[in-house]
Amino acid sequence: MADKLELDLVEISPKADPPVCRITDYQKFLYQQKRKQKELKSKAVKVIVKEIRFGPNTDDHDYQFKLKHAEKFLSEGAKVKAYVFFKGRSILFKEKGEILLLRFAQDLEEFGKVEQLPKLEGKRMIIFLSPKKVKK
Repeated sequence: MADKLELDLVEISPKADPPVCRITDYQKFLYQQKRKQKELKSKAVKVIVKEIRFGPNTDDHDYQFKLKHAEKFLSEGAKVKAYVFFKGRSILFKEKGEILLLRFAQDLEEFGKVEQLPKLEGKRMIIFLSPKKVKK
């Protein structure tokens, strides 16, 4: 029957008794599966991570400037990765960096929540903030 219709005989369920087969165009079937996968992938939520870099002795004006950027990023729905970069001997001011990041997290409390507390990784102290869910 499949040869008459110039289609393919596709085995659907080989373990059934008797095995279940379907007459179909196999290339069209593969194309439709691929399209469904692509559609599901496009509907998936993409997470954007924005980075903000501080120094251990960041001035107040620079801090406020970067704080505004972080507010904008969080309100757009992106995650924020803020870090203090210690270069040279500035690694001695670890406490300053931690205080700066905790102050940063506290100032952004209404826009996002802390995902990961400040953690020192090599020459960087990193904190992650994720946006708060907006109620519709």
